[in-house]
Amino acid sequence: MKTWKGLCLFMVLILAMRGEGQLMENFYSSSCPNVEAIVRQAVATKVSQTTVTVPATLRLFFHDCFVEGCDASVLIASPNNDAEKDAPDNLSLAGDGFDTVIKAKQAVEAQCPGVVSCADILTIAARDVVVLAGGSPFAVELGRRDGLVSQASRVTGNLPEPNFNLEKLKTMFAKHNLSQLDMIALSGAHTVGFSHCNRFANRIYSFSPSSPIDPTLDPSYAQQLMQSCPPNVDPSIAINIDPVTPQTFDNMYFQNLVGGKGLFTSDQVLFTDPASQPTVNDLASNPSVFNGAFMTAMRKLGRVDVKTGNQGEIRLDCTRFNS
Repeated sequence: MKTWKGLCLFMVLILAMRGEGQLMENFYSSSCPNVEAIVRQAVATKVSQTTVTVPATLRLFFHDCFVEGCDASVLIASPNNDAEKDAPDNLSLAGDGFDTVIKAKQAVEAQCPGVVSCADILTIAARDVVVLAGGSPFAVELGRRDGLVSQASRVTGNLPEPNFNLEKLKTMFAKHNLSQLDMIALSGAHTVGFSHCNRFANRIYSFSPSSPIDPTLDPSYAQQLMQSCPPNVDPSIAINIDPVTPQTFDNMYFQNLVGGKGLFTSDQVLFTDPASQPTVNDLASNPSVFNGAFMTAMRKLGRVDVKTGNQGEIRLDCTRFNS
């Protein structure tokens, strides 16, 4: 019996050290009860100024959580350009995502100084942009502290690449306790995303010696991509990942995959691989199933390697460590 009690105590300590199980929906109910309303207003204002805010904020949350955990380490600005945001894989993160969190943090600080972490504000903002774009509302868990480490060198190899196959995607997401269903549901965020041409140019110009165009691409869609992204296109040009309803958070992304209109290899493989095709078909035909799966996956993503207690800090400025 003593051994069992000792094991239970050991597990509790391990969980505490890892920061798991300490998040809760009403974390700020007494210290900053209006935090979600304050953030929502700041996010809504930013979205009204530019719709890029929606995909930019969502992608920022994902990139933050997959490197060092959900701790706002991606927001740190380094004078030496060696912070997380300076890594090659993060240079394409749109500035509007950063600005959304910074503006929301300033609004929260005015009401509740030194109380709410940047990591929690980013989490709330990521949920809010989904809802503002037409997605279903869901509750977020709060109580994260901001990380104390932000290094560009830690990013490489920790974010999914556009040429990943299903196994590589599953392996990377599994490292963060995210299932295949979670991975597919989170990929659905591409319904409001955009991409620069160089991220998929190989699929329309140099796929293989026998077939310059990826045969899994719908031919008319391939032609559309070639018109939008001719050879030697301006590298700043970006196109919508969802060509049908690019500014609406819906399940059109999955309908596009069924029709051969997945922009990245890592998108289209979700349909072409028999192991994931049934899930894509299900999400394509059932908006409510997608919304439920996405909500569950976002809550699980928000628990990845969170910092609590003395593992982190409450940054006063999201772009700088306190000391």
